[in-house]
Amino acid sequence: MQIVAATFAALAALVHVYIFYLESLAWEAPATRRTFGVTEAEARTTRSLAYNQGFYNLFLAVVTAAGIVSLGIDEAVGLALLVAGTGSMLAAALVLVTSDRSKARAALVQGLLPLVSLGAVVGAVL
Repeated sequence: MQIVAATFAALAALVHVYIFYLESLAWEAPATRRTFGVTEAEARTTRSLAYNQGFYNLFLAVVTAAGIVSLGIDEAVGLALLVAGTGSMLAAALVLVTSDRSKARAALVQGLLPLVSLGAVVGAVL
């Protein structure tokens, strides 16, 4: 089950690195604006907020990647980091959907892979 957990955690981390790219590096690009449903003026106004939030997503990916790497060194540390990273990703997805129901699709994209990873972690521990 650890392989399943690590695989889905890695996929979740990649999604969050992509979100980092969109929010922090490409926020005002037309394709990014379409993805997030913001106008050019809104993107200009919220650029610094998106930049900050993008790094938050990157940090979640880094913690998750550290957990994956640590699994091979110290299983307990690896699992703890994996749960911290993917648990935070899932919590962020829940906050997103509870703050705005129209963001359910985005929350699903953000939260499904971490949820599967966490389920596999539980299966590995039990």
